Amino acid sequence: MVEIKNLVKRYGDLVALDHLNLQVQEGEIFGLLGPNGSGKTTAISCMLALLKYDRGSIRIFGEEMTPESYHVKEQIGIVLQNVAVFDELTVYENIDYFCGLYVKEKQRRKELVEEAIAFAGLEDYRKVRPGKLSGGLLRRLNIACGIAHKPRLIIMDEPTVAVDPQSRNKILEGIQELNRQGSTIIYTSHYMEEVEQICTRVAILDHGRSIAVGTREELKMMIKTGETVTIEAVALGEEHLQAIRELPHVFGVDYGEQILTVRCTKAKHNLIRILNYLQEQEILFGRVFSELPTLNDVFLEITGKQLRD
Repeated sequence: MVEIKNLVKRYGDLVALDHLNLQVQEGEIFGLLGPNGSGKTTAISCMLALLKYDRGSIRIFGEEMTPESYHVKEQIGIVLQNVAVFDELTVYENIDYFCGLYVKEKQRRKELVEEAIAFAGLEDYRKVRPGKLSGGLLRRLNIACGIAHKPRLIIMDEPTVAVDPQSRNKILEGIQELNRQGSTIIYTSHYMEEVEQICTRVAILDHGRSIAVGTREELKMMIKTGETVTIEAVALGEEHLQAIRELPHVFGVDYGEQILTVRCTKAKHNLIRILNYLQEQEILFGRVFSELPTLNDVFLEITGKQLRD
């Protein structure tokens, strides 16, 4: 559905996109991850023909994307990080306006607006203006405006920023429902757990390149981490940390504020070996956690960075 080949975008001496290659298949929820400055927003702007690029090609629905590709653009919905609605219009009027950019027939548009209101759970707020809405409801209005015309492709750029957990869950459930209804979705977020929860495939971008692409399981198989052990309320000296680093299958040890984090390769009995060492040294400890690799582990190991840097 979306094919990006060797995309290059420069801002003077800064290379924002460095021969970027991506393919998004129809029916996917495709996650785009990357630290700040990795090229995600630039890639989306180029995809929508809002930015000129220096080299490469972008095809959407099998057609080359250009600023004049209006028949392609009308099949795309956009939900940006910054809420884009009109303060002087009500909830209903905002959705009707944005839907009207794509759907001219009044009766059909009315049906679509009602469906979008119901989808976003905004039935009780149709006559309310955006300034009276909570942050979560405002985000849901933003989404309703972007998807009311039932686009084949929806691009969502951090749609859950600064919302409460209840609203976030409502939004994520809505995204999955849109996907079940037939929309392909490109989703960017700084919340790793969201991407892990809803995305069928994920691309990790850094320095304008795609450095890893795959399903959650495929990405986790690319890294060394097989298990992360976290032990709270433990007092350790440097000699103890060095001894733990030398345990079999341990390759990463972090310690701070009396919390020990040990990253191990894929092997059996990692936790038992660590606990046995602490007991042999008569070191007291509190809660113990053992976790299989997450997307956060993948991101950290592949890029060497936290997602928010």
